Amino acid sequence: MSIALGLLAGPALGQTAQPDPQPGEWRQWSSIIEPSKYGENFTQYDYVNPDAPKGGTLNLATSGSFDSFNPFVLRGTAAAGFAAFGGGLAYDTLMDQALDEPGVSHGLIAEAMQYPADYSSVSFRLDPDARWHDGQPITVDDVIWSFETVTRLYPLYANYYHNVTSVEKTGERELTFRFDQTGNRELPNIMGDLVVLPKHYWEGEDANGVKRNIDQPTLVPPLGSGPYRVKSFDTGNTVTWERVPDYWAKDHPTRLGRYNYDNIHYTYFRDANAAWEAFKRGGFSDYRAENSAGRWATGYDFPAFKDGRVIRKALPSGGAQPMQAYVLNTRKEKFADPRVRQALGLAFNFQEMNRTLFHGQYHRTESFFQNTELAATGLPDAAELEILEPLRDQLPPEVFTKEYTLPDYSAPNSEREYLRQAYDLLTQAGYVRRGSDLVNGQTGEVFSIEFLGDDPNDSRILEPFANQLKRLGIRTNVRIVDSSQYQALTDNFNFDIITGQFAQSLSPGNEQRDFWSSSAASQPGSRNLPGIRNPAVDAIIDKIVFAKNRDDLVAASRALDRVLLWNAYVVPQWHNPDIWMAYWNKLQLPERQPEYIGVDPFSWWIRPEGSN
Repeated sequence: MSIALGLLAGPALGQTAQPDPQPGEWRQWSSIIEPSKYGENFTQYDYVNPDAPKGGTLNLATSGSFDSFNPFVLRGTAAAGFAAFGGGLAYDTLMDQALDEPGVSHGLIAEAMQYPADYSSVSFRLDPDARWHDGQPITVDDVIWSFETVTRLYPLYANYYHNVTSVEKTGERELTFRFDQTGNRELPNIMGDLVVLPKHYWEGEDANGVKRNIDQPTLVPPLGSGPYRVKSFDTGNTVTWERVPDYWAKDHPTRLGRYNYDNIHYTYFRDANAAWEAFKRGGFSDYRAENSAGRWATGYDFPAFKDGRVIRKALPSGGAQPMQAYVLNTRKEKFADPRVRQALGLAFNFQEMNRTLFHGQYHRTESFFQNTELAATGLPDAAELEILEPLRDQLPPEVFTKEYTLPDYSAPNSEREYLRQAYDLLTQAGYVRRGSDLVNGQTGEVFSIEFLGDDPNDSRILEPFANQLKRLGIRTNVRIVDSSQYQALTDNFNFDIITGQFAQSLSPGNEQRDFWSSSAASQPGSRNLPGIRNPAVDAIIDKIVFAKNRDDLVAASRALDRVLLWNAYVVPQWHNPDIWMAYWNKLQLPERQPEYIGVDPFSWWIRPEGSN
């Protein structure tokens, strides 16, 4: 699994790519798509300024609240800067996913890795310089304990590393993960994504002699290994991170020219509007990734923007676009019938929302792998049919006979036609109209739907769809709760419809289990928000995980895309073809940003006083 899709570039200036190491050879990088453009000569990312000055404070605004510094348990809301996957600011991982190449990882805590030709295991050799912030070395025992802990506590890791059967120490600085099957080409690579936690800290006692417990939330800043550590905080309101001056990897190739701020200060605001006002005011938020088409079109008219203190840029997004969608909770009986789900999709008028709310700037998302070669198009080709035919009896017939398309409300009278089609599907599913309500023909229960959000701004994109469904006789309401309550409700799948986002990459693999597998459907905190329990989907996921080559992976991904779309588990929303960002001119940027991830704010720096 990669974090985004980008464009492959040639070797960096002054760096010559090396041949791809062979199975069984120790390597400093790994890739599941193309060899790294840097190879073993990797000294820095080619887009960074290695001489960027250190210093200053980056101020950032965020919404909601926090009550924990432990992101690896489902209880509590972790503070900004912590992350369950990838380590965030506090922790390093075995390998570090590349920011300018898809499917590539470079050694970090692990200085090298190797795996056999049949992909039945992977071994890592730890960097002898890797240290915790207390100066103790990062050990093999730390890695083994971390693997056992996060796979026990967090569903994402349990699904991600489903095929790992054991991990053992195989040398003073070496360990080996063994797998239950061969041929999982991705698994050696993604084992490098494992976050490493300090065993001696979590199994030790605090200053009061109380044993620490990683199974519980905590507001005690934990021991880390990453570029920053918690400096101060006001629970639920602010958290300040300070750069670790003797950070063990400060001159590492993945870190050189990055993490330049002395401090990163997060301020929490009650909602997105308050965070926007804080950005305009200055001093609370130095940078924002703009996600509102309305603000982008009309909101940048404040004094600091007009006089040049705030700079706005639109960068082309060459990466995979996430599937942002209205998620239908199929655990609820009302959404169990695919005809009902299809009807709801037909009733969504994207074109009207794009015109009235988004200034025509968004594009409709039509695939779970939007903007990649993995997206299904037309009818299934021979390679897809080889996967789909054995599952034909478990799939909607349209998978084989129709090109998937979404309703287009641009034409005159289209709304009437799509609502008629939606109503016909609902009647086929057993619903009848009684007065102004749509009711279950057998039970007499009124069809009602609650849309759940965690920010007052969510109403803007929930209410138009809710109002459209009322025209079919469906009773709807929009409920906005605070971020902590929303997290608890969604972790336990206690909702009808929410807006969800499913980020994909050019190298899908084991993470698909956490998204769509039957086993993940009942795991609290998993990303299978729709509650998909479909043996056909499970079978196709295995085809992705155990794809023998790139062609097989592409075919399996397209087959999965097609099956997910035709089962109507979600109502696709929209995406922005560009990356919108705005920042105060206290920040300086390198001449370019990484083509793969798009934007790397950690490669920026604070403008020294007196500089232009």
